[in-house]
Amino acid sequence: MRLVLVLAAAVTLALPAAAAAPSRTDLRIRVWPDGTGGRSKLWTLSCGPVGGTLPRPARACRVLASIRAPFAPVPSDAVCSEIYGGPQVALVTGTFRGRRVWTWFRRRNGCETARWARVQVLFPIRV
Repeated sequence: MRLVLVLAAAVTLALPAAAAAPSRTDLRIRVWPDGTGGRSKLWTLSCGPVGGTLPRPARACRVLASIRAPFAPVPSDAVCSEIYGGPQVALVTGTFRGRRVWTWFRRRNGCETARWARVQVLFPIRV
């Protein structure tokens, strides 16, 4: 009986440590500065440990960590200004906080431009 209690206590103590472990982030970021018909640039980003080819990866990881859902799409019922932000297009794929990511970013209207701006650190191009 004593062994069962010791094992139960060990498992209980181990669970918070496992749950607190950070989920892995590994992203591929492809940006078309002049739209999808033009040339593209490709970067990678890893968080935990920080690395990749994206300029200033530690800053990018901090920014992403501060946003609750950085890759959430614009809600389908959103009312957006019809102000064109530019031809830039980006595709982000990989894993974020241990979950699969496959999402496009565009600047076709105010909502999409604001979504782009929230994660601008992933797109090191001039817009």
